[in-house]
Amino acid sequence: MSPVSRRQFLHNAAGGIGGIALTSMLARGAQPHHAAKARRVIQIFCPGGMSHVDTFDYKPELIKRAGKPFDPDGKVQFFASKPGNCQPGWWPFRQHGECGRWVSDLLPKLATHVDDMAFIHSMQSKTALHGPGCFMMNTGQTLPGFPSMGAWVTYGLGSESENLPSFVVLPDPRGLPPGGPINWGAGFLPAVHQATTLDTGNAEQPIADLFPPKDFGGTSRAQDQKTLGFLQQLNAQHRATRAGNTELDARIAAYEMAARLQLSAPEVADIRGESELTRKLYAVDDPEIGPFGRQCLLARRLAERGVRFIQIYCGAENTTAKKIRPNWDSHEDLVRDHGYWGAVLDTGASALLADLKSRGLLDSTLVICTSEFGRQPAAQGTGGKGRDHNAGAFTAWMAGGGIKGGLGYGTTDELGFKAVENIVHSYELHATALHLLGLDHERLTFYHNGLQQRLTGLEGHGVIQELIA
Repeated sequence: MSPVSRRQFLHNAAGGIGGIALTSMLARGAQPHHAAKARRVIQIFCPGGMSHVDTFDYKPELIKRAGKPFDPDGKVQFFASKPGNCQPGWWPFRQHGECGRWVSDLLPKLATHVDDMAFIHSMQSKTALHGPGCFMMNTGQTLPGFPSMGAWVTYGLGSESENLPSFVVLPDPRGLPPGGPINWGAGFLPAVHQATTLDTGNAEQPIADLFPPKDFGGTSRAQDQKTLGFLQQLNAQHRATRAGNTELDARIAAYEMAARLQLSAPEVADIRGESELTRKLYAVDDPEIGPFGRQCLLARRLAERGVRFIQIYCGAENTTAKKIRPNWDSHEDLVRDHGYWGAVLDTGASALLADLKSRGLLDSTLVICTSEFGRQPAAQGTGGKGRDHNAGAFTAWMAGGGIKGGLGYGTTDELGFKAVENIVHSYELHATALHLLGLDHERLTFYHNGLQQRLTGLEGHGVIQELIA
């Protein structure tokens, strides 16, 4: 049997529980390029296209033109429709905090945190399609198959935890986002850097296949412990005659960590020890708001335990609405769909910021919230109650982890149709996040297909220094 290279071993091991272990084990101790302001990232992703003109981008001129044709000459074509009349935000906007940032009444709880948040009002995407748009915001490319930001971060920095994966995704309980697991894949990076998904509704087995089925009678927890003890003895004997074999050491350590995950994963997913006040803060018992609140609470628990990159999805795959759309894609009835998802995001995200800050974790945790694109400032659909896709303008926000709170960066035009000043794509957003983590986006590279590939590609303008405290 021919020797297995370290790289080949990593790829082979990544398909199982051993890959989860190796993600943190092999990269632990990696050094940043410069002093970091943040130690970890929690990213909230809102698939479907959140409307900036109904949330964070206040447009008085849109109010003045309410009900008037957006395109009197009929020359403009939106993604899936011709423009209707100008439609101002469906919720009133008010100024909040010492900074006086404008936030709509759709998000009253998040509005209380504006002094800790920085808003990028000039985001743009290169596509108005959901799948490619999600790929771009997650990987920097509209095509599938490229490494996600979480994969790049763990490739560069590894994990702070010996007992948990370094990159964890908490999908919406309603389903996966547009594009599915490709959004958190490792692409051409070693496969161990792809995310591990946690089932937030299954505290007993939050990681798939971590335990045998309950109806499997061939083992028990006590028997498992005896078997693991015996295997440790055999491994020690095997290793004693093969000193310096790092691949063997890696394989043994991987399976030892898999055993530890049987304890650590259920522990982090079990929120019964959280106080009643914390449970109410996240509204975990609410049938509609609670699932996302639980995701945010688990994100805080993962951050406390050393997980480097945590991604939370607020919304699932795009399908036709039944009672509501399963994500933010509000073509038919924005008040119905954004009204639902706004309450979900508002409660969970505001609770997360408040909880991190009260525990002294916000300063070292970079929180990012974004969507794949925005929505148009003109009405769409029967009765003019929806909004079409808008790749030309949307808002993202960041908080904690070295971010200058209370700041607004970039602007859209007077109607919110297109970003016009300090335009930002995923490249600059990712470069800024990497910088705050101590990584130089131009030096974080991986050789593939004859090129030194990087998350930020070659098209961006680098770090947004104005956002950094």
